[in-house]
Amino acid sequence: MRYNLIAVIGPTAAGKTFLGASLAHKFNGEIISADSRQVYRGMDIGTGKDLSDYVIDGNKIPYHLIDVIDPREEFNLFVFNKLFYEAFDEINSRSKIPFLVGGTGLYLQSIFKNYSLNSVEFNKERFSELDTLDKQELVEILMKSNPALHNTTDLLVKERIIRAIMIAEKNADNSNGAKININPLVIGVQLERDVIKKRITARLKSRLDNGMVEEVKKMKEEGITSERLELFGLEYKFLSKYLDGELNYNDMYQKLNSSIHAFAKRQMTWFRKMEKEGVEIHWIDGANYAQAEKIINHKYFQ
Repeated sequence: MRYNLIAVIGPTAAGKTFLGASLAHKFNGEIISADSRQVYRGMDIGTGKDLSDYVIDGNKIPYHLIDVIDPREEFNLFVFNKLFYEAFDEINSRSKIPFLVGGTGLYLQSIFKNYSLNSVEFNKERFSELDTLDKQELVEILMKSNPALHNTTDLLVKERIIRAIMIAEKNADNSNGAKININPLVIGVQLERDVIKKRITARLKSRLDNGMVEEVKKMKEEGITSERLELFGLEYKFLSKYLDGELNYNDMYQKLNSSIHAFAKRQMTWFRKMEKEGVEIHWIDGANYAQAEKIINHKYFQ
């Protein structure tokens, strides 16, 4: 089967977005974002939307799955898949190439491996049965039913753990039956670990100096609770604790910087795991446009 999707993946701060937009500009494409937090409106600086990256030579590259939901609402793998396939169909209808760009491992894998996900209609009896167990017992059940669990926020709230178990049980065999068979050409952006660390730290300092604290403060003023911000993780979690007086500025910065470094490392671990499960990734040295263009010319159009 011929490729029908080009994906640009990699860890945070690797330069995926600008590279993806540049390639989409060259090859008449549109971007579908695979980022679990950029879907939320008003979460701009902390999620690194950097919308200027989508303007190439004065042309705005169309993008999808960014700013599609309010932070008070729930976004999950099922919703991502639904919106992905809608965008995929829409882009193809315009005879353009879909480019999937991002770093959320589970979202990417669900497309690459053609997961078939169903909306879960809650079985009240099963929910009540699970609700009698304590949180640790539920976590153990969830990890057994879904060993590839990526979104650790599912482990923080009992109701979400139960929901995740029920989704995993309903989709016990989710490798078949996706409505469109995706065959992706996957380009992976990789950098030396020390380079990624320096880029993450420099980017964090820049974001803190350019309104990220104020962004989280505004969310709080608009009624987004500290508990909700904690679920978004990283920037939103630690800045919320700082604004609540639980951390001083220096502790917040140090903890957040370390957490983003650890997150980038987990992303690379996830991508290596995908390779072991049969996803072919063509790695390039950093966001190297020439290398990526060559791969697309040699692979996608053959």
